[in-house]
Amino acid sequence: MKKIIIVCIIGFALAGCGSHKPVDLSEKKPDTAAKVETVQIERDSLNSMIKLPGQLKPFEKVDIYPKMNGFVKDMYVDRGSMVHKGQVLMTLEAPEIAQQIQAAQGRLLQSRENINASRDRYFRLKSASAVPGSISELDLNNAQDKYKADSAMVESEQANLNAVQVLQDYLIVKAPFDGVITERNVHPGAITGPNFKLDNKPLLILEDDNVLRLETFIPEVYSGSVDMSAGKISFTTDALPGQVFSAPLSRSSHSLYDEYRSEAIEADVVNTQGIFKPGMYVEATLKVKSPVSSMVVPSSCIVTTTEGKYVIAVESGKTKYINVKEGISNGGKTEVFGNLKGDEILLKKPSGEIKEGVSIK
Repeated sequence: MKKIIIVCIIGFALAGCGSHKPVDLSEKKPDTAAKVETVQIERDSLNSMIKLPGQLKPFEKVDIYPKMNGFVKDMYVDRGSMVHKGQVLMTLEAPEIAQQIQAAQGRLLQSRENINASRDRYFRLKSASAVPGSISELDLNNAQDKYKADSAMVESEQANLNAVQVLQDYLIVKAPFDGVITERNVHPGAITGPNFKLDNKPLLILEDDNVLRLETFIPEVYSGSVDMSAGKISFTTDALPGQVFSAPLSRSSHSLYDEYRSEAIEADVVNTQGIFKPGMYVEATLKVKSPVSSMVVPSSCIVTTTEGKYVIAVESGKTKYINVKEGISNGGKTEVFGNLKGDEILLKKPSGEIKEGVSIK
């Protein structure tokens, strides 16, 4: 009887279990496709304003050294003296030059006496030769040759005298252009010259500060993006706070310096009022424009890491890293250069956490 009751209970239990659906106890996997915002690459030419450090330099600058050895005789200028082209700055004295001039003058005088004698003898013989048989043809030719040789000697001695006088002119130091003396390193009585170095310092330094050169260096990425023909540069300096100045761009080096990988450009700054000083540092601002239409993306598309810069494209529903280089940036957009076709779809706001090959909705 007990066995029959147990069998009935088990049967009812099995019948009750068969009336319910089976329960799936396995963990459901979430959808791994991320939902992100995408953008299309554009073609455009961007304008931008860039700020660069610069320096004001004199339009012309020269270190004045003596051509001849000698003693400083007179100084006519000092530091801060305004001078004009051709003005005498200082004089040197060299007694040996005066002696060389006297010797050259003596030799020239002697050669002139010799030519006078040989000329008289030649013309006398020539007149006498009019009588047949009075003068031999050989004597007449010898007299003519002596006259020509003495003439050449006069020209030679004159050239020697001119050369020594040129050396004497070197003892007078003149200004090569208008400007201001910014440094003086000698005083009367000092011996100077090519063979006597004053701690490798020049006698005088002359600078033209009426017009200054504003020199700045354009990074390689902007090389060729500056309009030199119609461009202007604005600048400020800490010496004159609150004031903004401008000057036209004048010249470019048309070459990149290996050390800085940048191109030097200059603007001429008129300084007739003397408000600027050579050597002042400035902050220059100039406009750059992409010379050709290029690929442009929102600046937020570019991811910067320690390994470089890249954008994340979507290809076949998955992410793909593409290394790029940045160009001009303006208005939230940036030029990019790299292995791009121009029709890629990019993530608008990617992050370094998004891995390559991730599915994108």
